[in-house]
Amino acid sequence: MDHIAPSIDEIEELARETVANFPLPFRERALAVAICVAEFATDEILEEMELEPFDLTGLYDGIPLTEKSNWDVPRGPDTVWLFRRPILDEWAERGNVTIAELVSHVTIHEFAHHFGWSDDDIASIDQWWH
Repeated sequence: MDHIAPSIDEIEELARETVANFPLPFRERALAVAICVAEFATDEILEEMELEPFDLTGLYDGIPLTEKSNWDVPRGPDTVWLFRRPILDEWAERGNVTIAELVSHVTIHEFAHHFGWSDDDIASIDQWWH
């Protein structure tokens, strides 16, 4: 799969494999977060974040666990979004990482927002975070 651009389903599978390998204290809670893959972020998201389409590889949509309250009214499941085309673009530009490594890195980064992880927490899971 490292010479052929993976499909949306293949990227989702790589992200789910990443979550399945999270340390046990995080894995169960991570499994409650939806993972969605799209070609690009919506125009609305890009405008709100003042980004170009290829600038956003992933996005966490939800309330971080460190900020959740019993008073919060759920507006939907917490979701980690991965954007296929920007991920593929970065993969091609880098040329020195596998697509699995890059998808894993983006997935971990987005889950870091969900968990409110420290840099040390991220580094214990993601070898790129040094």
